[in-house]
Amino acid sequence: MLKLSACIEMIFRDLPFPDRIAKVAECGLPACEFWRWVDKDLDAIVKAKEAAGIAIACCSCDTRGPLVADGSAATFVEGLKASCEAAHRLGTRTLIVTTGQEIPGKPRSEQHANIVTALKEGAPIAEREGITLVLEPLNVLVNHKGYYLSTSAEGFEILREVGSPNVKLLFDIYHQQITEGNLINNIRDGIDLIGHFHVADNPGRNEPGTGEINYRNVFKAIEAAGYQGYVGLEYHPLADPAETLKNTLALARG
Repeated sequence: MLKLSACIEMIFRDLPFPDRIAKVAECGLPACEFWRWVDKDLDAIVKAKEAAGIAIACCSCDTRGPLVADGSAATFVEGLKASCEAAHRLGTRTLIVTTGQEIPGKPRSEQHANIVTALKEGAPIAEREGITLVLEPLNVLVNHKGYYLSTSAEGFEILREVGSPNVKLLFDIYHQQITEGNLINNIRDGIDLIGHFHVADNPGRNEPGTGEINYRNVFKAIEAAGYQGYVGLEYHPLADPAETLKNTLALARG
């Protein structure tokens, strides 16, 4: 059965941040996740997750700047070291990495190479610390105009160039539906390089069942491919947040 994680940046937003963790546990999910750690009270989060008996699936890596920029590797390594320390405090083994905005006028090949260089520099640290970095493509048509990495194909290409078992892709089903579709085939073809999933329906970035994505079949395909990691629910709930989590959990169970 798939392991679901609720993104508490988007779900239960009416509650104080640590209190959202208990609500996730009440809904029967084994984990939660969030974005930036640098502006959070990590001690309060750890206390809340231990009291609730659930895990922190992932949080974002502090990249200290865009990976597309020249010389990004040095600052990325600094941020990665600090992020690994935070990950150990939180008990998570996964850090989300973003590329930054595309630099106008700079050849994409150079920006691509800068990303690869930064991740190659960071990979030995991730391996040593037992952390998996998950590189996230985002859609540029609706939500993240100007972001560098949008296709799963280029994401997988970067990972193959880096060549580390601790550097994988965050396959965001909502973003990839907007960018390229062909979800199940792309997931099956790249499953060995996928380290995390994000879930929301399209259009609207709301809970599964509100849009065009057949999540029952997508979930079945992910499970059939042998995926063992977390599937993060990163959506804006239209209905009661707790009910959307319970409904998505039931959907994932088939």
